Order: sequence, then structure tokens, then C-alpha cells
Amino acid sequence: MKGSVGGEVAEAPAGPPPPLEWKFSQVFGERTAGEEVQEVDIISAIEFDKSGDHLATGDRGGRVVLFERTDTKEQVGSRRELERVDYPVSRHPEFRYKTEFQSHEPEFDYLKSLEIEEKINKIRWCQTANGALFLLSTNDKTIKYWKVQEKKVKKISEMNIDPSKVAGNGSVASSSLCSSPKQCLANGGCGDKAYSSLSNDLSFPPEGIPSLRLPMVTSNETSLLARCRRVYAHAHDYHINSISNNSDGETFISADDLRINLWNLEISNQSFNIVDVKPSNMEDLTEVITSAEFHPTHCNTLAYSSSKGSVRLIDLRQSALCDSHSKLFEEQEAPGSRSFFTEIIASISDIKFAKDGRYILSRDYMTLKLWDINMDSGPVSTFQVHEYLRPKLCDLYENDSIFDKFECCLSGDGSRVATGSYSNLFRVFGCAAGSTEATTLEASKNPMRRQVQTPSRPSRSLGSSLTRVVRRGADNAGVDANGNSFDFTTKLLHLAWHPTENSIACAAANSLYMYYA
Repeated sequence: MKGSVGGEVAEAPAGPPPPLEWKFSQVFGERTAGEEVQEVDIISAIEFDKSGDHLATGDRGGRVVLFERTDTKEQVGSRRELERVDYPVSRHPEFRYKTEFQSHEPEFDYLKSLEIEEKINKIRWCQTANGALFLLSTNDKTIKYWKVQEKKVKKISEMNIDPSKVAGNGSVASSSLCSSPKQCLANGGCGDKAYSSLSNDLSFPPEGIPSLRLPMVTSNETSLLARCRRVYAHAHDYHINSISNNSDGETFISADDLRINLWNLEISNQSFNIVDVKPSNMEDLTEVITSAEFHPTHCNTLAYSSSKGSVRLIDLRQSALCDSHSKLFEEQEAPGSRSFFTEIIASISDIKFAKDGRYILSRDYMTLKLWDINMDSGPVSTFQVHEYLRPKLCDLYENDSIFDKFECCLSGDGSRVATGSYSNLFRVFGCAAGSTEATTLEASKNPMRRQVQTPSRPSRSLGSSLTRVVRRGADNAGVDANGNSFDFTTKLLHLAWHPTENSIACAAANSLYMYYA
């Protein structure tokens, strides 16, 4: 580097951020060797709240489990004291179990002779108020609005009654007034006549009470109470695949295969149908809605994806029924590449807006695609996730794995994206200009165990895929470049990125794994 006039050194252009080194943080619900996983315990939804201080998971048994962050609460001291600290606090997010509740129960639709599973499809956090947490959870047909709040329970002691007869909530167990059917006198003695006008809920000792003790409040214990505030039902003929909160804090959308409905959080008996792709003749149906999400800051804008691999942006200001999109994002297929599996693997399973709303991340079976909402000619980046599985599409079709719906997520700063794969693996890609970051991690206590080295001179500058390296080793059915066998029954479908830090939570069957970098 040559020095410029005046002895100053010319600055080199800033390159892409270096790849992150991921470390294991925590695991909840870890399985012991040989332990069988119960179907109802398998995690089916993960979601951080906007602050990143709370994490919610839903499972196939209809339960919602909440976790709260613990490492931030330990930093005591005034703001001035914290500002005096001249070194960064290198703590990674740590969570602890907070509470759980049964959100949905199995139901039966007698009109359609249809069983409705209790499985939680999606969870979305709502705005907090007065120290209470609010969230939406949905199964295939019904959305519920939950309020989770701490309640103080006062415990009373120093009563004039037999403590063995006191129930846990401070009420008194039923017993006779005296040990003998005699009247209790003021001094604690007993008369001969039964005194039936007194309540028979109290038990006094036969020898009387030497002194009167006033009840005392000994402790204020807090317990968490989850209460269902609203139930939004009977609005979807098909299975709900998405719910998404609006930035206005008042409305949300729910999407099924053919329709998207707009709800007000306070009104549970009425919704507005804003997108309807159902044709007049169902034989003309060519695509279905697979995912939908509101723009993070523009309350009039939302995006939805389809089974044909397209993402549509719609503006609620255009018309009441938004059947016509304002923008369409799709990639034209290469000529001569069409096959029986083309449409199946093009189907988008999940879309997410970046935090600033500028980019949309979409996940289809083979790839992750990053779209700029100002550029509808094609994706700005494509990350190969399952390219090594292309020779095995017939097998994947036979065992239905080709229909697996993998989720995707973006980091809070928008510089990285992540998605899951088989064998409990997940992938992290750098999407900054010039980045070649492509990391494969395993959902275990040793996440780098299955790491495949990225080539030193990748052929692509953006989103160079790790799977390109493992392709050779994938010639043998279910074996990657490291000689590890791929297990299509262990799939990592659900994961979420912390909104402000490099921390990922992911679900491997009934276990919740957390990593940080």
C-alpha cells in the first residue's frame, strides 16, 4: 500500500465481514441416548419477540412454552456506571424456562367429518402492555390471542386454627367446630350445648386457645397466568399456514391455501378477506398460497408466496380485495430444465422480510433467495441449500420428503441468512457484497462436528454454497462429502434468529438448541 501526500495511508475498501464462529449455548429438552421422541413433544414453531428477551415455542401437542432471557438482568447499576465501563460486555444470550400453557386441543369438525390437529403451526408476539406479554398462536383452523401475566399470590399464616387443616391457597379445610359436640365459650372452654350458628369450617383445640393471633401475610409469591383473550375461528376453509402482525399494532393477517384474511385484534367475530385466489372452477386451480407476511414498517404492504415459486407484494390501499399485486418476484426457469419435479421444488415454503423491509428472503426446497423489493427482475442472491439432493428427487418424492416445509430467517442487521436441512443440520450464509460465508452446523452440543470446509477460491462471489463441495460425495445415496449418512427422518424445519444479536434458536425434534457467535 503506497503512502499518499502528507504521509497519510490510503484506506483499503472495507471487505465483507469475516465468517462467524458459532458456539453451543444451551439446549432445552435434550434427549438421552435411545430415548424415543413422543409425537406430541415435537416442536413445530419458534419465535423471538421484538426485544429478543423472550422466546416462544409451540409443539404438536398444542402447547406453547415461553422462555425468558436471564443474562441482561444481572447487569445492575445506573446508566452512568454502565457507560463508564470501557470494554464491551461479551455475554451471549442465555434463556431460562418461564412458563407453558395448553394453547389448542384436538377438535372434530362434524360438518366435514374432519379431525383438527392441536399442532401449533405459527406463533407471533404482539405488543406488550402493563408488564404483560401478548401473543398469537394458531393451529390449522383457529387462532388464539393470549395474555401472559404475573399474578401475586398472598400466603396467610399465624391463624387460630390447626395448621394441618389449612389448604395451600389460604382457605380452611372443612372440619367440625369442636372435638366434642359442646358449645365453645369465649374463654376457650366448651359448653354442653352445640352451637350450630357458627361456621363448622374451623377447628379449635379442645383445651382452648391461650391467646388470639391475628392473620399475617407471610409471602407474596408470583405465579404466571396465561389467559386466552380472544378466539378467531370459522374463517378458513383450508389449513392456516401463516399469521403475521401488522406494524400498526391493531391488525394481523391469517393465510390459508387460497385466502388471506385481515383481522382486528379486538374483534374476533369478523374478518375481511383481502386476497382470494380460489378459481370459480377448482379444476382451474394452478397454485396455492404457501406463506404470507406483513411489511415490518409499512402497515399497508404485505407479501405472500405461492407454490409456483413466486412472491407477490400487495398494497392494501389499492382496493378492498387485493387480487392484483403491485409487484411480482419470480425467477424464470432455464430453458430445457423442466422436469416432473420442477414445480414441486419451486414451491416456496417460507418468506421473511428483512428488519428494514428492503429485502424479502424466500425458501424453496433447493435454495434460499434474497429479493430486493425495488428490483423485480430476479433475486439479488441465490444460496444453494439442497443442490446435492437433485439426483435423489425420485427417492425424496417416494418418501414425501420433497414436500417438507423448511423455514428461513435473517439476522437483525440483514447481513446473514439461515435455514434448516436434513440430519439436524442448518446452514448460515453471508449475504453482504463479496461474502463467501457458507457454514453448515449440526443441532447438537458440538455444532461444528459436521463442518465441511469452504473452498479457498469459490467460483461465486455472492452466496457461494457449501453444498457445491459436498456434491461429489453425494453420489452414494444418503452420504455427504464427509462420509456421513444423511437421515431424512431427522429434519431441522424450524429456526429463528435473535433480532439484535448473532444468536440462533433451532428445533431438532423435541429439543430446542441455541447457538451464538
